[in-house]
Amino acid sequence: MKMLSPRVGAWYQDLQTKAVLEVVDWDPSSLTIETQYLDGEVSEYDLDEWREMLLTEIEAPEDWRAPFELDDDDLLDPDLPIHPEDWASPLNSIEPDAMYGVDDL
Repeated sequence: MKMLSPRVGAWYQDLQTKAVLEVVDWDPSSLTIETQYLDGEVSEYDLDEWREMLLTEIEAPEDWRAPFELDDDDLLDPDLPIHPEDWASPLNSIEPDAMYGVDDL
C-alpha cells in the first residue's frame, strides 16, 4: 500500500481500527503529525509511526462536528452587533441604569 503524506485538513481512515481522523498539524522540522479523531481525541505521531499506519484518504464525514456539539447556529459570531429592524425606534436610545456583570470600583 502506498504511504500517504500528511496534509493538514485532510481526513483519513485507519484501515486496521476503522478510526476516522483529520490531520490538524504537520511539523516537518520535528517530523510530527498531530491528528484529531472523529470522537474529539487528539494524538501525535512521529513520521515513522505515520508510515506504519494503514491509511486511506477519505472525504470529510458529514457528521464531523457532532462530537463537538456544533450546529449551524455556532457559525454566528456572538460578538457581532445585533441590528434591530427599525433603527429609528426611540427604544434604541435608552441606556440601562446599571451594567450587569461589571463591578463598580
